[in-house]
Amino acid sequence: MKLTRTRALLAVPFLAAAAALTVVAAPTSASAATCSTAWGSLAKSHPAGSHKYVTGVRAGRHACYDRVVVDLAGRAPGYNVRYVSAVTMDGSGKPVPLRGGARLQVTVVAPSYDTAGHPTYRPANQRELVDAAGYRTLRQVAWAGTFEGYTTLGVGVRARLPFRVFTLAGPGSGSRLVIDVAHTW
Repeated sequence: MKLTRTRALLAVPFLAAAAALTVVAAPTSASAATCSTAWGSLAKSHPAGSHKYVTGVRAGRHACYDRVVVDLAGRAPGYNVRYVSAVTMDGSGKPVPLRGGARLQVTVVAPSYDTAGHPTYRPANQRELVDAAGYRTLRQVAWAGTFEGYTTLGVGVRARLPFRVFTLAGPGSGSRLVIDVAHTW
């Protein structure tokens, strides 16, 4: 009987610690509320032109959204980002196959070649510009071409979800076009 009482007395601090952990875990649900967005899923655009060019494409994962970044030489250009039924290749109009339940067409008012016509960004794999494995929302980022001063990308996402688009200065004299797609509504 003493052994059982001893075990019971030893268990009290562990039960108290477990109860404390339960209380600590509650704010995690509250942090999900900070992920709510008012971005919407309608087209977003900025008409400014650019005499600069695309130099790279990359992606990142965040707690509330997945991000696609288009790196640019010079100041940020104009853009048009919208959900479409099919992303098409610049110039030819051929469909770009994309994984996911929805497709974003990202059109940047900047070519992927310099003023002499030399490529400034040439993806190694046009179907997979970034490795989207393990992302909650992104399924694929694909090349749709560069034609007459515009560069187009196709972004396959899990579903039609809210997104936002903005530009950032830097690094150096460059800039970035940023597309964030929320994990949930």
